[in-house]
Amino acid sequence: MIKKCLFPAAGYGTRFLPATKSMPKEMMPLVNKPLIEFGVDEAIEAGMSGMGIVVGRGKHSIEDHFDHNYELEHEISGTPKEAKLGDIRKIMDSARFSFIRQRKMQGLGHAILIGKELIGDQPFAVVLADDLCINQDGDGVLKQMAALYEQFRCSIVAVEEVPEDEIHKYGVIKGSVIRDDIYRVDDMVEKPAPGTAPSNLAIIGRYILTPDIFDILEKTKPGKGGEVQITDALLEQAKRGCVLAYKFKGKRFDCGSVPGYIEATNFVYENLYED
Repeated sequence: MIKKCLFPAAGYGTRFLPATKSMPKEMMPLVNKPLIEFGVDEAIEAGMSGMGIVVGRGKHSIEDHFDHNYELEHEISGTPKEAKLGDIRKIMDSARFSFIRQRKMQGLGHAILIGKELIGDQPFAVVLADDLCINQDGDGVLKQMAALYEQFRCSIVAVEEVPEDEIHKYGVIKGSVIRDDIYRVDDMVEKPAPGTAPSNLAIIGRYILTPDIFDILEKTKPGKGGEVQITDALLEQAKRGCVLAYKFKGKRFDCGSVPGYIEATNFVYENLYED
């Protein structure tokens, strides 16, 4: 039912300077596979074939990664090294990629609005590549959320419980329990001040959004940090109808932070890497 996935990938990745001075943070590898490729794999598993990527200046390597490199492929053709291209070739055969540039960094909400040209008038997923989500015991997070969308037909955000001393870094929801892992969103706060959060349920980088979010974003004024916040638009959407929060099954690594990135690298090496 949901065929397109949007990847906002225009940010500067300043927490990983100087590495991200010339390399997009989405291309930082977990062992031998870049972050954004994990996100694309997750979207394909969920049945999505149209990948829209919002890029910025200096992000051409993302486009190159999902394209042929004829010189390299010629050089390693027929050698054991060619097998290392198997996964990316499978992705390129399974999905279509389109790109659009965000010329000015004005927040996640603005990046998603820029992606309207790639999505059109249909429900879609959003993946933030620096949130790595792994579920070794079943379906990936996006596939779980896509199944929920088929049932509820409304926007859905993925949430997880985070420690109180970390909650100020996230968008946070207040909700009414529908079942143990699903909440109807009543309120959302972007990066609440310490001691003011409505819950410990933080929004992480997985969304299913209905297309009316674009109309709301067009009218959403800059909020926290002077940026257009997707949480502000989702709160308005919740007031008009319904937005759900879903406590997903699996493990999430915050690869936007150095400790989270190191933890994810170790996990991938120990559990997913094949030499």
